[in-house]
Amino acid sequence: MKKRKIPMRKDLLTDTMQPKKSLVRVVIDKEQNISVDPTGKKPGRGAYVSLDPEKIKFAQEKGILQRSLGSKVPDAFYEELYAYVDHQKARKELFGDQ
Repeated sequence: MKKRKIPMRKDLLTDTMQPKKSLVRVVIDKEQNISVDPTGKKPGRGAYVSLDPEKIKFAQEKGILQRSLGSKVPDAFYEELYAYVDHQKARKELFGDQ
C-alpha cells in the first residue's frame, strides 16, 4: 500500500515545519476581521500557529501575529484562540491522535 503524504506547514511561533493537523490557521479577510480557521479553507491571508497556550501567550506579548497579518489583533481574538486551543487539547486527551 502506498504511504500517504502528510501535509506540512510552517509554525509562525516556533519557526519549524509541523504536520498541518497539529496546527491551527489564523486568517484575516478583506474586511480586516481576524478569526480562527479550523477547516483551513476560509479566504484571506493565513498563518499557522501551534496549539500551545504558552507559545500563544508569548506571541501575544511580542506581537508576532500582528506583524505577520499586518493588522492590530484584538485581545478578544486571543481569548477565542485560547478557548479553541483548550478545546483541542481536551479533545486530544479524550480521543487520542486521529
